[in-house]
Amino acid sequence: MERPYILHMFTPGAQMSPFDVNMAADAGYQVITPYCGVTLEQVTGLTQDAIFSRGPKGVARTGIFIGGRDVLLAADMLERARAALVPPFQVSLFADPSGSYTTAAALVAATEAALRRHHGLALRGLRVLLLGGTGTVGRIAGVLCAREGATAVLSSHKGLAAAQAAAGQTGARFGVTLEAVSGHTDAERRAAIAEADVVMGVAAAGVQVMTAADRAIAARLRVAADVNAVPPEGLAGVGVMDDGRPLEGTAAVGLGALAIGNVKYQVQHRLLVRMREAKPAVCFGFDDAFAVAREVLAGPAGGAGG
Repeated sequence: MERPYILHMFTPGAQMSPFDVNMAADAGYQVITPYCGVTLEQVTGLTQDAIFSRGPKGVARTGIFIGGRDVLLAADMLERARAALVPPFQVSLFADPSGSYTTAAALVAATEAALRRHHGLALRGLRVLLLGGTGTVGRIAGVLCAREGATAVLSSHKGLAAAQAAAGQTGARFGVTLEAVSGHTDAERRAAIAEADVVMGVAAAGVQVMTAADRAIAARLRVAADVNAVPPEGLAGVGVMDDGRPLEGTAAVGLGALAIGNVKYQVQHRLLVRMREAKPAVCFGFDDAFAVAREVLAGPAGGAGG
């Protein structure tokens, strides 16, 4: 009898995301067990409980997924789990807190593809403004943009101090420089938008962070990408299905939440399948998600549905 594929899902939160549980089942895991309220200090013990009970053959059919809502803590938990592995008892690992790693990867890869397709540009040298950028997706998208040579700017409606704290903490953790601006007032937000080549709407669902009036002063804008699928749109004029549609009154094209979300779904599915099938074991974070997002977008369809 073949041993089942088991996925242990760790989250520091009160519950594991049903979305991630569904994704794991669709990727072929047969036993899926959530562990809630997990602290960083508990990761080593839980990981070693998972690896030593199955033997070298069973451990190849075992994986650990790390969720939650804190992108910095998830990265630390992933590192702690990897350090707890004892060869040959090695399992595959994958962190995607609140879906932020795969969503950010899809967002940045889709933006990169739109820049190339519609403007002949790369991210390098451009100024990317992340409205609502202190959240889970914004921080990781900012890191990915910075690593591609862009100036990534986190904006917060709470003001400059909140944006600076998020930019400083996230940049230090992942070895990049992130800038910060205040989006607290209309004037501050518009000043930041006026200087941006790319605007990413990464605020909470149902919150509009760029209005039609804001868009009117976006003279440099080339891509407006929005991950908010809940009305009203996060970036005014960007529809949820938009995949390179010209944005009225600008030289930009829009990328909507469902177009980006399609890429995100494919990225998470592919990583979970690869994690389950991997020999030897693998460890996936947001850099791996970004590589797979580029792979999805380079597929036969050549766009967000690729």
